[in-house]
Amino acid sequence: MTQAINRTALFNASCLALITTAFTFAIRAGILPQLGEDFGLSAEQLGFINSMWFLGFPISMILGGIFYHSVGPKIIMNIAFVTHTIGILMTVFADGYTTLLISTLFIGFGNGCTEAACNPMIADMYTGVKMNKMLNRFHMWFPGGIVLGSLISKFMTDAGFGWESQIWIMMIPTVAYAVIFFGKAFPKPSVEGVTSLSSNFKAMLSPVFIFLFICMSLTAITEFGTQQWANVVLGNSGASGMLILALTTGVMAVARFFAGPVVEKLGQTGVLLGGAVLATIGVYLFSIVEGPMAYAAAIIFALGVAYFWPVMVGAVAQRVPLSGALGMSIIGGVGMFSTAIWQPIIGGWIDSARASNLAEGLEGAALELATGQETLLKLTTFPAILIVLFIIFFIWQKNIKSAKIVTAH
Repeated sequence: MTQAINRTALFNASCLALITTAFTFAIRAGILPQLGEDFGLSAEQLGFINSMWFLGFPISMILGGIFYHSVGPKIIMNIAFVTHTIGILMTVFADGYTTLLISTLFIGFGNGCTEAACNPMIADMYTGVKMNKMLNRFHMWFPGGIVLGSLISKFMTDAGFGWESQIWIMMIPTVAYAVIFFGKAFPKPSVEGVTSLSSNFKAMLSPVFIFLFICMSLTAITEFGTQQWANVVLGNSGASGMLILALTTGVMAVARFFAGPVVEKLGQTGVLLGGAVLATIGVYLFSIVEGPMAYAAAIIFALGVAYFWPVMVGAVAQRVPLSGALGMSIIGGVGMFSTAIWQPIIGGWIDSARASNLAEGLEGAALELATGQETLLKLTTFPAILIVLFIIFFIWQKNIKSAKIVTAH
């Protein structure tokens, strides 16, 4: 007798796994100064430790996409639990730089496994508008978990808790998702022919997938690049970088929770186009405002980028269904790779802007503010290009839908 699939339990466990990912992102950021102090690490070494998070993520995500249909989401989530646990324990008992590098790589690998298993599993459990709604609800827990993790880290640091006890907190959602997943039946693929890797690769050569691939590289750097640099810049403008991060991720979490009616009303293409317009306005405002107005800019920016990641994944599932789990993993992977590739380029923009502003006689906070605002103005290029691309996508997909209706009649 076939075991019934408990969609609610599987979905809740997936959300807890994503909270683990968010905690590893937020709490690790919170304890970086303590790690640097305790182990005598330079800023460059801390940067390399952080980069292991971004490296492990896409590697396991793409591997998970390739093997999803042969091993199934259950085994991939077992691997996620093992690598999360090894990474967390190695961090707690770290004895120096190398251990921290390896432990962060393990954690990043576990995070990628979570995305590789849960995105296609949710797409198989739900269809149409419901699928878009549930993917957004799932992805809500990344910004939601960052808010939660940041607050926990700040509270524990202020209360005098060491970084080890903060790392132990990561084990709570890790053990919770493993317990809920244990013994559950997992869904089978909902699209016929999707389990064939040759079909997956063939589908990924379609114009729609290639177009989404290019767009994903730009949506990811718009979201992660701006967040990372805006926090640094706004610290010199009279606004709190940590409050900006909490506000941005908080608004994103709420927006994703209510994604169902938004996607139903505007459609995937409408949501992506609207997001690109709001993101462009938000990033531009970041580049010109100071003080309290930065919080208004953060809200507009957050509403712009909130739906990018989950709706892009949903667009692949819905519009290129034969790309399967691999297609969804490749889209997520290119988002992470793009973020990693563009970081040094954005850093180069900051260096050149700082040099030119120094030559003009600026110094201290005024120098940093002018440099940061100049860089953020350049960052508006990414969402501005997306406006053009998503207008094309909106018209293109509308015409395809119209042609299908005409053919049907």
